[in-house]
Amino acid sequence: MAKIVTVYTSRHRDFSLVDMSYIRWLKISEALAKCGHQVDIATNESSWRQQKSPILMGQDLRRVPLSEVRWNDYDVVKTLFHGGFDTLETYGGKDHPFVISKLGSVVGPEDMKGIYFYGERREQLYSTQKKINQTSTYITVLNESAKELWTTCFGPRDNILIVPGAVDLYVPPPSQDPYPRDHRTRCIFAGNVYSQNSQPEANAVLIDKLNKLGQFLSGHGARLYMLGPGDVRQIDQRYVTYLGVVSYEEAWNYFHFAHIGVVVAAGKFMHNNESSKIYHYLRVGLPVVSESGFPNDHIIIESKLGFVVENGNLELMAQKIEEITHEDWDRDYAINYILENHTWYKRVEMYNEIIKENLALPEIA
Repeated sequence: MAKIVTVYTSRHRDFSLVDMSYIRWLKISEALAKCGHQVDIATNESSWRQQKSPILMGQDLRRVPLSEVRWNDYDVVKTLFHGGFDTLETYGGKDHPFVISKLGSVVGPEDMKGIYFYGERREQLYSTQKKINQTSTYITVLNESAKELWTTCFGPRDNILIVPGAVDLYVPPPSQDPYPRDHRTRCIFAGNVYSQNSQPEANAVLIDKLNKLGQFLSGHGARLYMLGPGDVRQIDQRYVTYLGVVSYEEAWNYFHFAHIGVVVAAGKFMHNNESSKIYHYLRVGLPVVSESGFPNDHIIIESKLGFVVENGNLELMAQKIEEITHEDWDRDYAINYILENHTWYKRVEMYNEIIKENLALPEIA
């Protein structure tokens, strides 16, 4: 087995699963531990001032104070997102001999269509990518589009891994219905809509689309609900009900008791940043209606549980949502498709192989 430390943010923040970045951080770490490795999650929680020892989270899985990490104690350092590599550099670990750097979205040297980071922010991210390209042992991206952009920017590489998003193998069963008691079709959009400090252009587009879709749905006997973080001050409460931010555990009930999962995009297409909510909707057999343009929207078609509609045609989305409620869907087929192809355990198989190969580790019985 290898000793692995996973690194993301240096922010003083509780380790709570309320957005996808933290969820992926934990789930990848958990799955690596299930492979038999010893995994530490290096956090900068304020509770470390009182907590004097690592926090055990499962077999071979702990949370440890970021400030106390001795990088040479680990065989592998795995960073998550641009911020993870920045954190590693700040805390003196970027020269570790085996760093795997995972990115959620790859940016180019100039503002580009389909990539919703602009100006100074995009330049900061690109600067981090240049450092990753120079120092990391492996670079992980979500899809082929991201790999092609990386190659265009930095030249051909044989150390780029494609590891898309995923979802849990086991999820909590349905328990209490969290929705209001009425006869309307429940449509859920679950995800981060960003803010004025983080992708303000994307925030404006997403909120506008949700408001318009909610208005169209109101004429089809349906109600749109939004669950997740971000700046929601411009949400039109006549047509969209904001549910706030809940824990990852609680969120599953919103998926179990919804009728339709909704996906809208921050623009005409997403160059290389996929939609993680698609995996989660399908995991519980929730039919999905999505705007086209996401690199992973093909799994809606492959799972045979929903529609992908023309980007920007929110009226058509509303029509498809009404249509979807009248069809007899094979939800079990979709769930099995996800379990066979898109769990976190499927994703870490590649990591497990390269770690064993590079460290010459024996097979674990």
